[in-house]
Amino acid sequence: MVRITEDLVRRRAEHNNCEIFSLEEISLHQQEIEKLEYLDKWCRDLKILYLQNNLIPKIENVGKLKKLEYLNVALNNIERIENLEGCEELRKLDLTANFIGELSSVETLKYNIHLKELFLVGNPCTDFEGYRQFVVATLHQLKYLDSKEIERSERIQALQSYPEVKQKIREQEQAYLLKRAKEKEEAQRRMRERKDRKEKQMEAELGLDSPDSLQYKENHQTEGEREQQMWRTAEDDEEDRRFWEEPTPYTPESRLETHRYIEEKRKAKDNIRGSKKREKPLPKLVTAEGKVLNINMPKLHFSLKDDEENNQFILDLAVYRHLDTSLLDIDVQPTYIRVLVKGKTFQLVLPEEVKPDSSSAKRSQTTGHLVVSMPKVKEIILAKQKLSTSVKPSNSNTTQKSTRSRPNDGYLVHNSNGSFQQKQKLQPSNIKKANKLRN
Repeated sequence: MVRITEDLVRRRAEHNNCEIFSLEEISLHQQEIEKLEYLDKWCRDLKILYLQNNLIPKIENVGKLKKLEYLNVALNNIERIENLEGCEELRKLDLTANFIGELSSVETLKYNIHLKELFLVGNPCTDFEGYRQFVVATLHQLKYLDSKEIERSERIQALQSYPEVKQKIREQEQAYLLKRAKEKEEAQRRMRERKDRKEKQMEAELGLDSPDSLQYKENHQTEGEREQQMWRTAEDDEEDRRFWEEPTPYTPESRLETHRYIEEKRKAKDNIRGSKKREKPLPKLVTAEGKVLNINMPKLHFSLKDDEENNQFILDLAVYRHLDTSLLDIDVQPTYIRVLVKGKTFQLVLPEEVKPDSSSAKRSQTTGHLVVSMPKVKEIILAKQKLSTSVKPSNSNTTQKSTRSRPNDGYLVHNSNGSFQQKQKLQPSNIKKANKLRN
C-alpha cells in the first residue's frame, strides 16, 4: 500500500523551498496513494489540494484544514461524501469519476457554507432519477453543479418537488447498495480463485525444482532450464490472457485489483532483469592458452606512443575530464596494461616488455586524460652525433682582435709592379744571420 510520507510531501513542495508547515498548495496526483492521512497535521495552511487519479477509498484526515478552499479527489475509489465539515473555507469540491452511489451523503456538505462548485459527473449517483434536483434542493449555497450554473427558477422547482425526489433517491440508493454487495462478493470470489491458481502454479514450480534440475542450474542455459523457462513463460501468458479477457464490472475492487496485478507483473519483470544482470558473466581477459586480450569496455579513445628518445611507451587514455581519480585502478604488467575505469576494464597488450616498477601515471591538467609512462626492458644505446670539423668564418671583430694581439707578426712590401707582398718579420737571431751573409 502506497501511503503519504513526509519525504513525498517535501519533494512535492519544491516551490515552497521544501517547507511543509507553511505550504498552501500541493499536488499529489498519480502517486498510487491508497490512504489519505497526515496532511491535516503537517500542512495546516493548505488552501489547494490535488489528489486526483489515485486509489483513495475514503475522504478522511482533512477536517483540520480550516483554510482549504479547493479539494480535487477525482478518479479515486470514493463511495460516499464525508468528513468535510471541518473545512470551513471549502469553495470547490471535485469528485469526478468516483464510485459515489450514496447520493444522500451530499447532505454532509450543508455545513460548508462557502461551497460554490461541486463536481459529481461520472459517479453512479448521476444516473439516479432526480439526481440534479435533489442536490440543488439540498445544498442551497451551491452556484454550479457539474460546471452548469444553478438558476434561481431551477432551485425553486427543486425545492417544490424535494419530498418526492428524496423518496425516489432513497429507493434507488437501496437498489444500488444491494448491487454493490453482490459486486463485493464477486470480487472476493475472483481474488480467491486467483490466489488458488497462484498457489498451484507455485507447487508446480517447486515440483520442477528437483535435485536434478537444481544441478542443472549450475550450468548456464542448459536444456532443462530452457524448457522450464518456456513452461513458466507459457503459464504467465495464459494467466495474463485470462486476466484481461475475463469480463469484470468497473468497481473500486476491480480497479484496485487491476492496479495490484500490473504492479505485481512489473516487480516480476524487474526481478528477472535484476537476476540477468547479476548472472552476467565477467569479461574474458585471458584465453585458456594464456593469451592476453585487448579489451575496451568503457569505450574510451586512446593512443600508444613509442618514445624512442626516452626508450619508453606512453599510453594516453581519454578518461572523462571530471572523473574522480579514485575511480581509476591501474595495473602495469611486463606485457600488458590494465585500467579499471568505474569498474569497466580497459586492457592493452604492449608491443614489447616494460618495467612495471619504473612506470608512472598522471592526469593531464588540461584534458584530464590518463597518461601512463612505461620504460622498456631492452636498453637502446644511441650513437652520439660527430662534431663538425669545418671552421666557422670569423667575423671582422675577431680578425681585428687577432691582428691587434699580434701587431709585429709581419709587414707589407711594395713590389715594382705596383702590388703588395706580405713579408714575415725577422726575429733578432735571424737578423744577425742575415747581416753575416751580407758581409
